[in-house]
Amino acid sequence: MSGYGTPVDRLPDEALLSGLSTGDQELAVAFVRRFQHRVFGVAMAVTGDPQLAEDIAQQTFERAWRHAQIYDSRRGSVTTWLTTIAHNLAIDAVRARRTQALAPEDLEALLGVVTETPERWALADEASSQLRAALARLPREQARALVMAGVYGMTAQQIADWEKIPLGTAKTRIRAAMGKLRTTLAAPKRGDHVQ
Repeated sequence: MSGYGTPVDRLPDEALLSGLSTGDQELAVAFVRRFQHRVFGVAMAVTGDPQLAEDIAQQTFERAWRHAQIYDSRRGSVTTWLTTIAHNLAIDAVRARRTQALAPEDLEALLGVVTETPERWALADEASSQLRAALARLPREQARALVMAGVYGMTAQQIADWEKIPLGTAKTRIRAAMGKLRTTLAAPKRGDHVQ
């Protein structure tokens, strides 16, 4: 129990983020503890390098501390905001380290990783399980294009060059995959009541 009237570990995410921005050490520690596994998991899923993932996790929390006052709950949850920061930093780190093109066998392994284990480390909630399952149901070429764009941050032109397909085909694969994911994830679940 703290001076907040509620145990710190039971405070809402937004309250912990506010404490982080004000420099409250107890709330800052609670904030990091609450999100450290998720942030590390996102960084690990993108980079595949534990040491780099640790650095990215630290950078993520530093950035959250510096920009906590501009967080807007209307644009998403604290979890979404924080994991987006981690994902973007991880993509930047991968891009900075990439000196040669990605080998196709590495992309296949990454596609398996995104639909399997590391995302479970990162986002062990129902929404991420649904996303992984929806991604696994996509046609392989659409899933590849989506992973190249979403995880590696490749442009449609880079995907077209890599896959040796026309630019329009790369764009169509990405667009089709996004549309299928959107439809799949927006479909009401069994037992949900539509009003």
